[in-house]
Amino acid sequence: MAKRSLMSKGLSASRPMTGEMGHERALVAFDFDGTLTVKDSFNAFLKWRAGRRRWTRGVLRLTPALLTYVFDRNRGKLKAAAVREFLKGATVAEIEADARAFAQAFAPSLLRPDAVAVWRAWRAKGARIAIVTASPEITVAPFARGLGADVLIGTRLTCSEDGRILGGLDGANCRAKEKVIRLREVFGPDVHLTAAYGDTSGDTEMLAIADEKGYRIFRGKPVT
Repeated sequence: MAKRSLMSKGLSASRPMTGEMGHERALVAFDFDGTLTVKDSFNAFLKWRAGRRRWTRGVLRLTPALLTYVFDRNRGKLKAAAVREFLKGATVAEIEADARAFAQAFAPSLLRPDAVAVWRAWRAKGARIAIVTASPEITVAPFARGLGADVLIGTRLTCSEDGRILGGLDGANCRAKEKVIRLREVFGPDVHLTAAYGDTSGDTEMLAIADEKGYRIFRGKPVT
C-alpha cells in the first residue's frame, strides 16, 4: 500500500492559515504542549479517543516501546509506536473530526490563560504567529485555528492513498533542531524570530534564533 504524508494530501498546516506573511511583520513562535497548554495534548487526545479500557490495554501493549525509550530516549520512535497502537487504520477524516471535537471540549481546560494573553498581545501588534510543536499537526490544527495562528508546524503522520493512518511519522519528530529546520522550510533559510516561547530542551534551538526568549515563563492554570 502506498504511503502518503498528510501534508501531501493538503492536510498539513505548515503554511499561512490566516492573512499574508509580509517580511515587515514580527514573527513569533510558540511551542504548544506545556507552553500554550498545561499538559501534553496528544496523550490527552489519544486517551480521550480510546476510552479507559482501550487506553489501558494500549499502554500495556506499548510497554516494550516504553522500556526501549528509557534507554534510547528516542521520542520519535515512541510517538510512532503510539500512533500505530491507537490511530492506525483510522481515516484521516475521522481523526480530523475527533480532533475538532476534542479541541472544542477541552481547549478551556488545556490552554494557559497567561500564554493566551501574550499570544493576543502579539496579535494586537500585528505579529505573524506560528505554533511549532512535536505533536501531530492533525490533532493540533483545531487549536491553531481557534487561536488564529498564521502557521502550524508539527509532526507529520503518514497515510495511505485511500486516506487511512498508516502508523508512522512522515519525517522527523518535530522537536529540537527539527523545529528550526521546519521553520526554515516555511520562512526561508535566514529565518529569525522576534520572540519564541517554549518549556523543554526540545525548544532550545528554536529559542536560540529568537530575540526574546521565553523559557518556562507561563504558569497559568485554566479556571474550569
